[in-house]
Amino acid sequence: MATPKLGIWSSTSLVIGNMIGSGIFMLPASLAVYGGISLFGWIIAALGALLMAYVFKNLSKHISNSNGGPYAFTREGLGEFPAFLVAWGYWISIWCVNAAIAVAFVSYLSVFIPFLASNFFASTIVGLSAIWFLTWFNTRKIIFSGRLQLITTILKILPLLLISIFGLFFIRTDYFTPLNISGESTFSALTGTVTLCLFAFLGLESATIPSENIDNPKRTIPLATMVGTAIAIVIYILSSVCVMGIIPAQQLEHSNAPFADVAAILWGENASYLVAAGALVSTFGALNGWILLQGQISSAAAKDKMFPAIFKRENKFGMPTYGLILSSILASFVMSLNFSKGFAETFKFIILLSTLCSLLPYLFSITSYLILLVEEKDWKQKSVLKIVLAMLTFAFILWAIAGSGQEIVYYGFILLLAGIPFYVWLKRNIK
Repeated sequence: MATPKLGIWSSTSLVIGNMIGSGIFMLPASLAVYGGISLFGWIIAALGALLMAYVFKNLSKHISNSNGGPYAFTREGLGEFPAFLVAWGYWISIWCVNAAIAVAFVSYLSVFIPFLASNFFASTIVGLSAIWFLTWFNTRKIIFSGRLQLITTILKILPLLLISIFGLFFIRTDYFTPLNISGESTFSALTGTVTLCLFAFLGLESATIPSENIDNPKRTIPLATMVGTAIAIVIYILSSVCVMGIIPAQQLEHSNAPFADVAAILWGENASYLVAAGALVSTFGALNGWILLQGQISSAAAKDKMFPAIFKRENKFGMPTYGLILSSILASFVMSLNFSKGFAETFKFIILLSTLCSLLPYLFSITSYLILLVEEKDWKQKSVLKIVLAMLTFAFILWAIAGSGQEIVYYGFILLLAGIPFYVWLKRNIK
């Protein structure tokens, strides 16, 4: 009996659900220190995301077996060692993302259980519980994870749409001025906001990773990637404008639950609980989607002997159990290590590190795409346009990496280079 696969709705919800997770619900607080200029950061990040989605869409059509997403694309165009670095870096980014999402989940839960905002031990236990429940859940059939993703995606969009529609009538334009309140130059502030906003777009490639478990992948993956990215962009920009136009930056900067605070202003205190509940569903759904991917990317690399064999071991449902468990151990460690900094600071540090570790695989994937394009025998005007767009995407990602800051780039590259001894060990044992 064939294992049920993810269709167009589940695949699209995987893309939307992994993007619209903790980022949109927590980013307004992190962006508040920059002021109104962060809206331009959203727009630029959105344009960059569309370019990246376009590249991934075409790569999924070009490469017959895209299981593993960026890892598979890099292996096809650049070979084994770059592919290993991509798998390693992307794997790191996923468990960092899961740590950040767990922080956001607890942050919004603090609306209902206030002492979580100040009790380090309790908040850590709740975050760990969310990670490990969904780790167990993702050892079941993949179709179950797909259904949960679809349900949570629908539920998470509703409060965002409500705030986006009704909030437009309550915006105060003076809250967007002065445009740059960060004390940095306009270019530096714009670079910083773009990098932060890019975190919200991580996951646009989600449909490419479990391609072996997707029905009709040549059609489903490209469509899910572009449609999912477009929907996320509209929701991000509209809702962010509303939040920043209703809560002044000085207050927004210290908010543990920005969207719940906006709901309280619009409809009264009780409404904040409804939005906070929506945010909980959103972060829970995103955590489910990313935990699914952390097992898939490491399993794809292990099958090519780029990761230890333990990562490809599957249970009776065909799920890479050991890869899921090992990845969640690391996510738990990162989350627990940084919780003492407070929700906003913890979230900001983890998302910047995660963004960097994701941008490097994107960079390698685009390089592979360029190689595939220039190797085409019949050059056409259409191919030239694709190359130009790919080069623009490459330049955009380089800019975003620079915007991560010296500390994040330092830790990110240390983590990336730390994988090299593992690669050497693996190659030594391959006859």
